[in-house]
Amino acid sequence: MHLSASTAARLAGLACALVCATALAGVLARAAAVAAQDESFSPEQIQKGARIYERTCAPCHGPRMADPQGAGNLRTFPRDQKSRFVVLVTKGKNNMPPWGDVLKPDDIEALWAYVIAGER
Repeated sequence: MHLSASTAARLAGLACALVCATALAGVLARAAAVAAQDESFSPEQIQKGARIYERTCAPCHGPRMADPQGAGNLRTFPRDQKSRFVVLVTKGKNNMPPWGDVLKPDDIEALWAYVIAGER
């Protein structure tokens, strides 16, 4: 198969654009992960999250996020996926009940603080 010079140049340009887009996506993902790790929470917020966790989450996710009873291991929840965490807590998924009618947004924020900064 023989490509014309203009077709080969276009393909090379597309390949370069794909490599650049892939590199940019990696940089953005790393930046989001670093930003999530840099979140700082007050000790009071983490303690509030721990109390809410004990009451609402521990029966399935295990005490102090250890030994989950078939539920996701929250110790390994991706730190760059806060919005996913909020949706899961609010709306539930599969066997997890929705907590959006029970927990206020600041309660969910405290849970996030506990999951990210809590029992490690």
